[in-house]
Amino acid sequence: MTGYFVRRFLLIIPTFLGITLAVFVMMHFVPGGPVERQIMRFKMALTTEGGASGTALSIDIPEEAIEEMRRYYGFDKPVHIRYALWLWNLLHLDLGRSYVYQDPVWDVIKSRFPVSIFLGLTGFFLSYIVCIPLGVWKAIKHGSRFDFGSSFIVFLGYSIPGWALGAALLVLFGGGSFWNWFPLGGFRPGNWEYLSFFEKITAQLHHMFLPVLCYMLGSFATLTILMKNSLMENLGQDYIRTAFAKGLSERRVIFVHALRNSLIPIATGLGHVIGLILAGSFLIEKVFNIDGMGYLGYTSILQRDYPVALGILVISSLLMLVGNILSDMIYVVVDPRIRFK
Repeated sequence: MTGYFVRRFLLIIPTFLGITLAVFVMMHFVPGGPVERQIMRFKMALTTEGGASGTALSIDIPEEAIEEMRRYYGFDKPVHIRYALWLWNLLHLDLGRSYVYQDPVWDVIKSRFPVSIFLGLTGFFLSYIVCIPLGVWKAIKHGSRFDFGSSFIVFLGYSIPGWALGAALLVLFGGGSFWNWFPLGGFRPGNWEYLSFFEKITAQLHHMFLPVLCYMLGSFATLTILMKNSLMENLGQDYIRTAFAKGLSERRVIFVHALRNSLIPIATGLGHVIGLILAGSFLIEKVFNIDGMGYLGYTSILQRDYPVALGILVISSLLMLVGNILSDMIYVVVDPRIRFK
């Protein structure tokens, strides 16, 4: 067992290198990189200030200036040399400096941590709190109208992308021609510093109700159906029949014996809590104008801010790799029958 987890941790190294190398190469060969964007800014500035006729594309930038920009961004070296230098800096915990914000990448990223942690943890716990009882009740009422009706609603919600639901909810409840119940976006109100403690709680819940609802949408159907199927499978086992034969009540058999074993597949997902710092969708954050990790990654790719995009990739890939191993560990703890070799 110990040897299995040692091998899993050692496999993090080549897996991480493969992920970062593939993304690094793709980023540095796509068109419209930072050098091209900077050249276009210079041309537009010269066109505006000099009042030159024609388009900015007709203005020539000296080759020496272009080479200087390439050296500034590190594009004067082959891609394998650039990757080796980036990896060396990463080993020294240096993620580089943002092209857009002109700040260290870590400073740019860590300012978004509270938003991502809040959204991730809230969506995670609410999903488990709602989906586990719903899945249990669907298993108990299997084949009933409640089961069919709830399944229709669950899969209807699963078929709708979270960002699309967010846009529809804003149209319905964000003012305009319908109801004005929730703000149009933002993580917190503008007068946050002047609110009392209880007013901050109310304002935070008011701002995050719709985004968290959209975050939960993706995992809602999966957790509910997984809980239902797991419980129904355990209710058909021999030890359940034995428990009924001993005269135990239905409530005790279901909620003490069957439910405990049915939670094993659900519990293994707890290992991914470590990855909740980057949970959510950048499209949902864009719809609700929430400046979190997802939206930062989205904008960094559009703006070709490679250091920030790679910094987010480093954090997310390490968290997911460690989270997968942690899930296996939880699986072993909750089910002693499991043995990895």
